[in-house]
Amino acid sequence: MLTESYAVLKKLCLPHGLYVASPSQDYRYVWIRDSVYMSLPHLDKSTHTYEKTFHRLFDLFLDYEWKLDWIALQRPHLAWEYLHARYSHDQVKEVHHEEWGHIQHDTIGAFLYGVGEGLKRGKSMLRDGRDARIVQKLVDYLEHVRYWEDADNGMWEEWREVHASSVGACVAGLKAVERIVRLPEGLVEKGMRTLLAIFPAESRDKTADLAQLSLIYPYRLFSGVLAETIVTAVEQRLLRERGVIRYEGDSYYSTLEAEHGRGQPRSFYEGTEAEWTFGLPWLALCHLELGQPEQARRYVRWSEDVMTEPGCLPELYYQGTATPNVNTPLGWSCAMYILAKEAVCAREGAAQQLA
Repeated sequence: MLTESYAVLKKLCLPHGLYVASPSQDYRYVWIRDSVYMSLPHLDKSTHTYEKTFHRLFDLFLDYEWKLDWIALQRPHLAWEYLHARYSHDQVKEVHHEEWGHIQHDTIGAFLYGVGEGLKRGKSMLRDGRDARIVQKLVDYLEHVRYWEDADNGMWEEWREVHASSVGACVAGLKAVERIVRLPEGLVEKGMRTLLAIFPAESRDKTADLAQLSLIYPYRLFSGVLAETIVTAVEQRLLRERGVIRYEGDSYYSTLEAEHGRGQPRSFYEGTEAEWTFGLPWLALCHLELGQPEQARRYVRWSEDVMTEPGCLPELYYQGTATPNVNTPLGWSCAMYILAKEAVCAREGAAQQLA
């Protein structure tokens, strides 16, 4: 199944090194966040696949460096003024034919985190002074937009709030590159204060959210009791038969969405939310962080049980059914499975050696 999952990622990887989220027509775009998560299985490999992805992301930021310079002069307010989260798959250009929730601070945090993790492993992440300049400007960007208090569209690209998962990604990204940039005093601490003020919720409107798992893995900002509190809330409130719902009352791919649209109160959709498959391997990774390998193994097996074929995980299943949506396979889901499966296998191998 690992082999097949890697084959899925390879098919979704474009010649320039970035990934389309899924082969479906709706998702044949490049998202910064998806490319970062889909690159993580290659982080500890000896190939140059990981660096290639990030080098193309650097080129993306170089193309839109004018935005970084413009935002250095004034704080943005409209969505188009921010760095975009989604781009065309071929030319990697901003997509302007429809409005989109582009204010997603976690995408910048995720990129910075990925750069820092690559450097920590001795990878050639920075090709020249231009790349180093972009890292510094992205740090400055987070300062200028006031990431710790600026309401963004979040991981799910919906209404603007201050999201713990977005603030956390920025904190982790800033910490990851702090040795190679000029880090404004207090910039990390402001984010941590926001995280603790919001805890244990994701936002004012969401007391439990799948996106909060990112604070445990990959960002490792919360551990111990704080991490257990998040995992318990996700398992008790959001875990379903074939995946994890994003949050209670989520209308996206709800079984009622086609009939009633997405404009109803959130309570209208409760009990009909789509079940996202990457929540299962994500929970496995979080349980490993908590030192609970048995639980992690259970979630890895569960992930394999909901594959449509070996190595192929859909984005989601319609609530209470075995029917996946059209975004199958979803590269992000396959990447999370690879990370969880390899981590569990590595833990088991280490245990056998000790025995």
